[in-house]
Amino acid sequence: MVQIVGHRGGRNVWPENSLLGFRKVLEMAVDAVEFDVHLTKAGELLVIHDPTLERTTTGTGKVAELAPCAHREVVLRGSEGETIPTLAEVLEVFRDARIDLHVELKSDGDHVPYPGIVEAVVAVLAGFDFGERAMLTSFDPDVLGLIRDALPEGRRLCSIDRESAARLGGVETAVRHFEPLVEVVAIQKDLMREHWDAITALVEPGRLAAWTVNDEAEIDHWLRQPIRSITTDRPDLAVAAKERLHG
Repeated sequence: MVQIVGHRGGRNVWPENSLLGFRKVLEMAVDAVEFDVHLTKAGELLVIHDPTLERTTTGTGKVAELAPCAHREVVLRGSEGETIPTLAEVLEVFRDARIDLHVELKSDGDHVPYPGIVEAVVAVLAGFDFGERAMLTSFDPDVLGLIRDALPEGRRLCSIDRESAARLGGVETAVRHFEPLVEVVAIQKDLMREHWDAITALVEPGRLAAWTVNDEAEIDHWLRQPIRSITTDRPDLAVAAKERLHG
């Protein structure tokens, strides 16, 4: 049965990467939640998607340039005064939950990994008893290699879109490059449709994930495929569709 992953805490339902969204998605029958982590020059691990503040917050500038504790003053757009959460705060929300966590390690605006982010994230995760529930993810094969070295027994997921595939020489080359590094290969849904035969010749469908699947027709399509999971901004629609499909 295809699993449902709430993307950025269900960003089309609640403010993106917000504590509210993470608490709300816990109330739904999802299998996992996904969120993003940046490392500031001050050494803080912040849960936010973009390397800059403008799109999702009332702040401006680079996330990495935030002074210590300055994230407490940066309000998330669409929220009632919520500010950027730290990784530890988000992990605390899920401490006693039963769902998996997909923790994406982000890079800076030039696609350069933050020095030390792998070790910093692993250190914070070590303070929580998640076991195999935590899966570390990245678009960057070098980062995934560092994750493997730092946490050999940990679970890993790679994300592939058109841009990252192009950087590695095409979809098939990218999949071949990533496949030995990870348990799950997550591919942008349109790219997966276009290259389905080539991709499934390289990776068994049970290790594949499609993202980001948001409208009802797409959700219904991918829930019927022999893949591992779908990642969605609309976990409410996905849960309802899965219930209709499986009862």
